[in-house]
Formats: sequence, structure tokens, C-alpha cells
Amino acid sequence: MSLITSDRRTLVVGLGKTGLSCVRFLRQQGRDVAVADNRSAPPGLDQLRQQWPEVPVYLGTFDGEVFSGFNELIVSPGLSIEEPAIQQAARKGSTISGDIDLFSTFAEAPIVAITGSNGKTTVTTLVGQMAEAAGRRVAVGGNIGTPALDLLSEDIELYVLELSSFQLETTRELAAEVATVLNISDDHMDRYPTKMAYFQAKQRIFNACKIAVVNLDDPLSTPMARDSLRFLCYGMHRVNPETFSTREDDGGTWITWGFENLVRAESLVLMGTHNLSNVMAAFALGHAVGLPMSVMVEVACNFRGLPHRCEHIRTLGHVDYINDSKGTNVGATVAAIKSLAPAKGKIILIAGGEGKGADFTSLAEPVRQHCRHVILIGRDAGLLAEALEGCTEISLADSLDQAVSRAANCARPGDRVLLSPACASFDMFRDYEDRGAHFARHVEALS
Repeated sequence: MSLITSDRRTLVVGLGKTGLSCVRFLRQQGRDVAVADNRSAPPGLDQLRQQWPEVPVYLGTFDGEVFSGFNELIVSPGLSIEEPAIQQAARKGSTISGDIDLFSTFAEAPIVAITGSNGKTTVTTLVGQMAEAAGRRVAVGGNIGTPALDLLSEDIELYVLELSSFQLETTRELAAEVATVLNISDDHMDRYPTKMAYFQAKQRIFNACKIAVVNLDDPLSTPMARDSLRFLCYGMHRVNPETFSTREDDGGTWITWGFENLVRAESLVLMGTHNLSNVMAAFALGHAVGLPMSVMVEVACNFRGLPHRCEHIRTLGHVDYINDSKGTNVGATVAAIKSLAPAKGKIILIAGGEGKGADFTSLAEPVRQHCRHVILIGRDAGLLAEALEGCTEISLADSLDQAVSRAANCARPGDRVLLSPACASFDMFRDYEDRGAHFARHVEALS
């Protein structure tokens, strides 16, 4: 990496893990850096003061005049660039960017970039494991695990990044080797004024990329700007040349590449038909950067999935208990219901939490078709109950423990109890992992 030589004054807005990575990188480059955070004691503050005591820190209410004194603002993804102080600085000529912009300027290896409302962590992890199994020196991170700037190294041959819409808001030109928007459903409507604004943020992943991987089952996966882009596609029952697809024959369901069978769906450990789509996306992304098909198939067959994502906890009394706590939006829960509906039973759905301004009405039809009972918890349980009225039997629970007990009483042999909240967890739990861990403990305690 070349050293930045600049007299630009840079303000990192928002601390935490990403903010610290920005400070670390910029100080290594000899940049004049300050930090602002609207919290009085943000995470990472002690580490910042210990490692970089010379860095000025502005805490509390953002001050537009202070912000305007900097040439450049590096905004952490947890903060909207519509913050008045940030907008005031922009009007006075400050450049607004984020850590991914910095990363893309200095990354010397090809980038695989992955976003979408659902499935992006599974796909990112899969592609990373495929690349590692193929012998590539790969670094995986971004919105998961290690912040992007902390991944930078001259030894890396391939970067695999999960990116959120928040990160992409401040990304001008990622220039990925291959990029994908896996799918789009209502999410973060408490941050975006419209679904179109959310969609446009996701679309920035395609800026200056070489190859776009497109989900044929979701029109919003297609890039708006197509100049000089090469396309690789995947989709359910879309058998075509140079397309990853599924097909049925006497041997069951196959994932295919063109007209060639690659792997039987039954050979995968991952649960749910939506994970067939995730595996096809990983195949397409890996193929775009030259990973051997045989290696990718072997990794896919051995991949056990990630915690809190359609994770099988136990089977008790011929009833499966599934933890999909990461289902924090409506699209994720719809996909989980459709994918996990048992052949000879029904789903007992546990949902609810902090809805983030989402429209729950698209849950109604899959609930009507596949759910025996819905048990609602959390702040927006009432809104969910209104959206699902008349679809199936609905009850409210005061706690997740109570919901699990009630679900066990409702379930019949062949049913599946599914925690897939369609909501964030912050009204009742520390995060979705905490919620999922609580669910697993309650399920394990059943007798």
C-alpha cells in the first residue's frame, strides 16, 4: 500500500468497531484525524484514548460548525448521512465518504462484494470458505467480523465483503471484480423514506464492478446501470446455458450449471429451499473469480450453516425446533416459512419485536398457507396481529420463554416450531444472537 501524503483534516463520525478501524488506518497513513460521536461514552472510546491520545474527540450533540471545519468526513454506517451536521458540512464543501470508499482505494486484490436484505452472511461465509479450500489467500469481513480496513494486506489474493445498505450509502465506486444484490425486501424503513431509497443504496454495490451476479427470482437484483457489465445469473427452475439453476428428475432436486447436474439438494446440510438460492449465488460468485467447481461443490455439501439462521436446535416428540433469530425483516421470515414448511405438518411461528417501520402485510399469505398458530412477542406484536388477523390462530406472549412453552403445547407431530421474528430484537434483547440463544436455552429445557 502506498502512503497517503495529504494535509486534509479528516473527521471520523461515529466510533465503535468501524470508527476505530478508520482511525487506525488513517493514523498509519499519517493523516490528521479527529473523532465525533453523539454518545457520551461510545464503544471503543477507552481504546481510542489509550492508543491515540493525540486524536481530538467531540462527544455529545453534533455541531455543524465543528464538522464544517474538516475537509473530509468518514461516516460510520450506523449514522445516516442525512444528519443535519453532516449535511451542513457537505454544503460547505466537505467530502462525505465511508470506510468502504477508503478500502476500495487501497485494496490491490480483486473484491467479491455481497449485499441483499437476506442471506448475505451465509453467502459471504460460503464464498470465503470456498476460496480458502481452493488455496486462495482470502480475507473475509466488512459488515461481518473484521472491518474492511483491517483486512488490507499486500499478501491477500481475494477479498470477500458483506456490505450493508448503510455502508453503501457512502460508497462512490467500489470497483468490485464481482458484485451481487441477492434480494430486496422491506428493511430499515425507519432509516429510509421509501423502499426505492433503500434499493438505490443497495445498487451502489455495482458502481464500476466488472461482473454482476443476478438473482432471476428477484427483479430488484438486476443492476440499473448495465454499461460494460458482464452478467452471471442464477434462479430456481431457470435451466439455461451459463446459468446456475435447479431442476427435478427421478433422483430428486439438483443444482445445475447450464445443463450439467452439480449436486443434489439432499446432499446439502443446509435447511430450506431459500438456501438452495444462497448456494447458487455462492457458486456464481466463486465461478466469476475462477474458483474450481469441484471445490465449491465439496464445500457447499459440508457447510453446516451459521447460528441463528434456520438453525435446527432439536427434535422433540416428532416436532422440529428451528432458530431463525437472524430473520429480522419480513422478507427473511417469508422465506423461512416457505422454505421450512413441513410436508406433513404445519409451522408454529414465533415472531415480533421492533419492526423498524416495516409493512407486515406480505406475511399474511404464507402464514395462511403454512402456519397452524402464530405467537407474537415484543413491542410491535400488535401491529403484526393486525396484519395477520384472520390468517390463522394468533396469541400474544409476554416473554420468549412463555412463547416457547405455548408453541410446544400447540405443536403436533410433524410440525415445526420456528422462531423467525420479522423484527429487530432491541426491545427485549441485546441483539439477535442474544434472542436466538434465549430461544435455544428454552427449547433445550423442554421435556
